[in-house]
Order: sequence, then structure tokens, then C-alpha cells
Amino acid sequence: SGAAEPQSAVHRRRVFTMLRTVRRLAGAVRPLGNAPQVRTFVAAELPDLDYDYGALEPVVSGEIMQLHHSKHHNTYVTNFNVAMEKYSEAEVKGDYATMISLQGAIKFNGGGHVNHSIFWKNLAPAKDCAPPDGELLKLIERDFGSLAKLQEKFSAQTVAVQGSGWGWLGYDKTSGSLKIATTANQDPCATVGLTPLLGVDVWEHAYYLQYKNLRPDYVKAVWEIVNWKNVAENLAAAK
Repeated sequence: SGAAEPQSAVHRRRVFTMLRTVRRLAGAVRPLGNAPQVRTFVAAELPDLDYDYGALEPVVSGEIMQLHHSKHHNTYVTNFNVAMEKYSEAEVKGDYATMISLQGAIKFNGGGHVNHSIFWKNLAPAKDCAPPDGELLKLIERDFGSLAKLQEKFSAQTVAVQGSGWGWLGYDKTSGSLKIATTANQDPCATVGLTPLLGVDVWEHAYYLQYKNLRPDYVKAVWEIVNWKNVAENLAAAK
């Protein structure tokens, strides 16, 4: 047999092969001509409501709903899209410092969009709301004892949120149980390890024009317009 190839030659050949692979991969993502490379993302959009702004009265006034949906939620959507566009541009450039600096804006505004999109579906005009039944009711009774006890515990924890935030009824996929949690600011329910089924916004913009500083009254009244059918749909999707 022939002499073994020198180790130095083996090393050079491996380096050459690696460089050739890197160049080939780089060429695959190189923009055509002198055009800058751009990563696109799907922009978030403000969702339509399933009901008119005044449909939740007297629990939540039409004025609050209009401001909450068309102004507050829309601002979260706008700012989230701006942050994501900047993030995409920074990612293309490999600008990791900028990518990291945008995480706060993405979490806050993206969370605001996600949370409100759930919230609007969780609500319905009182005439269209019916008590929970089926699998959802079985889990409520198993995990809390009764619907009344769930509402009592949920209300107490949600009212106690310091500053601004959300109260949540979530599904724990690990244990297969329902759990109550709260999040600060616009942190999504997923940040506490739960799949959101029902969320209640306790930012002051959700109630202050009508309930002033009486957050407990607002949370108590919200139960009259909870769309348990939607909560049940969320549960089925979470399983």
C-alpha cells in the first residue's frame, strides 16, 4: 500500500473543504446584485370584534370599548410591527446588540396584541352568554369545587394585581388541570407556563372611565359577559 497522507495535508484539505462549504452557504443567501437582503415578517393586524362597541353595556361602556380596541390595542399592534421590522433588519445585519435591545418592546407590544386578541373573544353580550358545561364544567368542578369558587378565587387574585396586568384561567398541559395565574403589564399567559383559556384585563384603561378606582366592582361585573363557549373552545384547542 502507498504511504500515509501527512497530517498537515489532511488538515489543509479539511480546512479547504470547510471554507468551500461556508462560501457555498453564504452564496445561497447573498442578495442579487447590489440589492440589500431583507427578511420579511407577517405584520400583525388589529382584529375585528364580533360585536359592536356598545354591545357589552352596561358592564363595559361603549366609550371604553371604542378607546380600548381602536386606540390602545391598535397602538400595541403598530408598535409591535415597528419593533419586529427593526428586529428583522438587525437580524440580517447580524446586529445582535440591537436584536437584544428590542426584546422588551417585542414582549410588551406583542404581548399586548396577543392578550387583547384573546380578551375580545372571551367576552360577549350578556344575552349571548351561558354558564359553562361539558368538559369545561367538569374540570372546573374537579379543580376548584364549583364555578362560584373559581370565580371567587380568580377575582381575588386578579383584583390583587399590583399596578397593571392580567388575570388568567389557564390550562396546564403537564398536569392536565386548570389553574389561575396573574401576569404583570402585558406579559402573556404563556410566560407562566399555561395555555390561556380566559383573560381579564385589569389595566385602568379597561375600566377606569366607568368604575373609577373600584377594580373589584369591574372584575365582579365582568363575569356577566364571559363567553364560556369561547373558553371551552380554547380548552379543546389546548388539549
